[in-house]
Amino acid sequence: MDVAIVGAGVVGASVAWHLAKLGVRKVVLLERGAGPGEGSTGRATGGFRAQYGTDVNVRLSLLARAELLRFREETGVDPGFEQLGYLWLAQNATELSLLRDGLRVQRAAGLLEARLVDAAEIAQLNPYVRSGVGGFAGGAFCPSDGFIKPLEILRGYLKDREVRYGARVVALRREAGRVQSLQLASGESLSAGAFVDAAGAWAGEVAKLAGVEIPVAPLRRQVAATAPTTVLPAGLPMTIWAGDGFHFRARDGRVLLLQPNPGNASDPFSTAVEPQWLAEVTSIARARVPALVDVAVEPDRAWGGLYEMSPDKHALLGRAPGCENLWLANGSSGHGVMHSPALGLLLAEMIVGRPLSLDVRALRPERFAEGEPNTAPELL
Repeated sequence: MDVAIVGAGVVGASVAWHLAKLGVRKVVLLERGAGPGEGSTGRATGGFRAQYGTDVNVRLSLLARAELLRFREETGVDPGFEQLGYLWLAQNATELSLLRDGLRVQRAAGLLEARLVDAAEIAQLNPYVRSGVGGFAGGAFCPSDGFIKPLEILRGYLKDREVRYGARVVALRREAGRVQSLQLASGESLSAGAFVDAAGAWAGEVAKLAGVEIPVAPLRRQVAATAPTTVLPAGLPMTIWAGDGFHFRARDGRVLLLQPNPGNASDPFSTAVEPQWLAEVTSIARARVPALVDVAVEPDRAWGGLYEMSPDKHALLGRAPGCENLWLANGSSGHGVMHSPALGLLLAEMIVGRPLSLDVRALRPERFAEGEPNTAPELL
């Protein structure tokens, strides 16, 4: 079977790599960008966690973690996986209750090392944070979470793969419930036995070309970076305020600052950084991390990227509704890089008809039309 994959980011690349591993001889990746990592993969900050609020997301992380731990052996590329932990901070009882509910789900799914922590342990895990009035009510910590290098994972999965860059898909020709071929902006037409929509934030636009409506839309996320500094050690865990999602990490001699924002309604595909957001996140960082008070934030180092959001913040994985040979691997809602090893394996298994390594019925694309979205809350 020949397979054409639209999107050569880390999810599409993982699908291609796993298909080849399962014996599919002809797989081509079609990437609208001019080179590797120009889309969302290259803009990710590199966090990896299994602390989620739904069973399927926890299990996806555990499957992805197992793949990452043997990634270097299998691909020859170091994914940069450092298990330095994720630390969630709760400033009141309501936030702590959400963390406690999540912990129950995580333990049931097999993430036994995650635990709740009190204010004293928070001070040990990250002594650089300030709680504000009343102190921290508590938090949650998982030592096996941590950091990865998205572009290195992409490089590993793309080794020996056929990738066509600058290949923008403008049509998917569909007959009798199957995609017969696709057309590129260059005018070239390509046929295949199966097609994969792994186009990230553009996945909804690609699916429409085949007459398929999927609820995936772009959402801008912005990242601020400080000037080079040593005020925070590189070994700190990713640290997140559960209430508003502000989080930070040290990377490459700088500190990265992140705070969810509502996106850009006028141009949903814009990745421009808003000066107002930059000022706000800088102010929050200096109030909550006193060591950063005198550290400059460099506007020209800030960047934006696009999440591929689904209504329930979970991936769409499986056959496209009403289209027999169009497969979906998108909608990960900010979790695509960290879950890419698992998503690529699972979709490859579906395409070749192998038993699945994980029950992912909860991710089936038709769940929204069936009125069965995932309903447990995800903090980020």
